[in-house]
Amino acid sequence: QVQLVESGGGLVQAGGSLRLSCAASGRTFSSYALGWFRQAPGKERDFVAAISWSGGTKNYVDSVKGRFTISRDNAKNTLSLQMNDLKPEDTAVYYCAARTGFWSTHHAYEYNYWGQGTQVTVSS
Repeated sequence: QVQLVESGGGLVQAGGSLRLSCAASGRTFSSYALGWFRQAPGKERDFVAAISWSGGTKNYVDSVKGRFTISRDNAKNTLSLQMNDLKPEDTAVYYCAARTGFWSTHHAYEYNYWGQGTQVTVSS
């Protein structure tokens, strides 16, 4: 089992940057694929980015490609999301998630563990 705790959210102006972090507990962190999802008010939870167990495979939703970068450090049990050139439409609660298995997916239902979320607000 793994527990996830996000941090790094906040208020930023459009064009600014934020770095989200997700700290994980558990001794088998490297055996999980990881992802970031976000949920805006009144909307469903949407896929943002995912990374395989080794970090060798990364996937992004089209709207963040070239602006967001997902990374992981298996030695430190951490997952990160570097967000640059933020836009008002990026405003949401961001969640990190882990799924049992080596390969990532963009389907929220395939993730077994979730953090509590961190708010990101981008002002225009």
